[in-house]
Amino acid sequence: MGFPVHRPRRLRRSAVLRRMVGETRLAVDRLVLPLFVTTGENIAAPISAMPGHCRWSLDRLPSEIEAIAGLGIPAVLLFGIPATKDPEASGAWSETGIVQEAIRVTKQVAPELVVIADTCLCEYTSHGHCGRLTPSGEVDNDPTLELLVRTAVSQAAAGADMVAPSDMMDGRVAAIRAGLDAAGCSQTPIMSYAAKYASAYYGPFREAADSAPAFGDRRGYQMDPANRREALREVRLDVEEGADIILIKPAGPYLDIIRDVREAIDLPLAAYQVSGEFAMIEAAAANGWLDRQRTILESVTAIARAGADLLITYFARDLARWLG
Repeated sequence: MGFPVHRPRRLRRSAVLRRMVGETRLAVDRLVLPLFVTTGENIAAPISAMPGHCRWSLDRLPSEIEAIAGLGIPAVLLFGIPATKDPEASGAWSETGIVQEAIRVTKQVAPELVVIADTCLCEYTSHGHCGRLTPSGEVDNDPTLELLVRTAVSQAAAGADMVAPSDMMDGRVAAIRAGLDAAGCSQTPIMSYAAKYASAYYGPFREAADSAPAFGDRRGYQMDPANRREALREVRLDVEEGADIILIKPAGPYLDIIRDVREAIDLPLAAYQVSGEFAMIEAAAANGWLDRQRTILESVTAIARAGADLLITYFARDLARWLG
């Protein structure tokens, strides 16, 4: 009589054992919640394509910040909607700009909350592009760097714990690093949108931030979704220029990029689960097509499994409740 053949089998796991042997762990202290702040008074304007999210005026912001801090969410990423816009994006770098004022309010209400300032110009330019334009209507890279440096320095001076350039201009990390150092802000870290793709998944965000281009699109300076190796080139350039954290955007459709970057660098790696990813899950759940909680948890687990250390997500409030 022969011996029984050994067949490897999956471990039958209880809920406790699943947690013990799980390879990827989610944690509240890895979450970043994006927030939209706007000029005006008594405003908590719902964003139609992003259920549960609002544009907040400064007088309504404190209660929201208190709620976020109370959930244990460690960081917010601030986006501003100014009262007026102009070709030079002056609202982005004004000492009294909407994000600068929101930084001050946030740090006064919750000093321990990490405040990350989005460092870009598209919300502030009258044309909706991320920099100065040439006479032919193209974004002019080098003159734009000056405005980005002014913006980052003003955000750091207002109390931002970190600046996050999201414009994808060449050389902006080195320029911002030099500008921050010269302004006495050498301890302010830079989270660089190193591989930001020209994605269709940004649609709801452009409604929220009122930042759709008045003409053309941003494919001339954001990355082609077809390109994989280019992402590593962009990331390595930003690392050489002094980035402290590398960010990949979007997250879910670009898990291969997150994995590639994780294997190539040892800096902290962030991923942005963008507005379109959020909106699709919410819409499917609202129609009863998906289990909302399971789908959210699976989606963010995949991003963490691919190698992201930090997760910027509009689901941060729900995740904090479930994981806390």
